[in-house]
Amino acid sequence: MRKLKLIWDFKGPDGLKIAEHHEKHLKEYIAIEKLSLNITGFEVVNSFHAIAFLVVNENEMRPVRDALKPHRGQVYIEN
Repeated sequence: MRKLKLIWDFKGPDGLKIAEHHEKHLKEYIAIEKLSLNITGFEVVNSFHAIAFLVVNENEMRPVRDALKPHRGQVYIEN
């Protein structure tokens, strides 16, 4: 089954702090909803853009998307 990476973008000088904080809420959501995957994170895109993300199995994507309203998504490729 494909894994999808749901992404939230945070821009501005505080983008990284906000993305890092948002990841904490994503972890809480995973625990409450008992999602099958526990993959989250945050990344710096550049000095004024950071992202927070949550990886879900494709069959769980719609309810998570509808509840959390990510800005975008992409297929997750494991390294």
